[in-house]
Amino acid sequence: MMKSFDERAKGWDADPMKVERARMTADAIRKMLPLSREMSALEYGCGTGLISFALQSDLGQITLADTSQGMLDVLAEKISASGVDNMRGLRLDLAVDPLPAQRYHITYSLMTLHHIHDVDDILKKFHALLEPSGYLLVADLDAEDGSFHTDGSTDVHKGFARAALQSQVEAAGFAGVKFETAYVIHKKIGDEQKSFPVFLMSAQKRDNRP
Repeated sequence: MMKSFDERAKGWDADPMKVERARMTADAIRKMLPLSREMSALEYGCGTGLISFALQSDLGQITLADTSQGMLDVLAEKISASGVDNMRGLRLDLAVDPLPAQRYHITYSLMTLHHIHDVDDILKKFHALLEPSGYLLVADLDAEDGSFHTDGSTDVHKGFARAALQSQVEAAGFAGVKFETAYVIHKKIGDEQKSFPVFLMSAQKRDNRP
């Protein structure tokens, strides 16, 4: 999977669907949360930074983390070319790396969670990385029949049932979980045109766990 993302990095932004998906998810985040330039942010699984570039003017310092060096190389070129001064890339795999020392007001991801094997573990780490009362936002696939990934990927979750994910998020120390549909991906699978909704979930870190 890592090699695949490294290989796909150069052409990632050439897909209009990916650009539109990031833009519409960023719009949904703005409507769901009051963002400000006082807020520090972590995007996990940033890829080429599409959603963070869409949110760049709404937030303070943004750390963009990914496990793919190919994606981070493209991201670095984009940051340099754009001249923005509040974004930095970071090679980070929370499955194996120590937690960064910094804490953030908001952590978000787009189409990343279904690639993470241990969801409960990553949710606990997101909780630890947030400031008190910080926000977690996850945009990912609703539960699907396994046909979304046409490249033969087997090490992925088949989307998420919202109620089950809410239970996992609450168990990790979050409250106030909300969902909405941010985007719908339309893909031709064989001879069939299929729709794959993408939810946006927001939750707030509880300061004191019961």
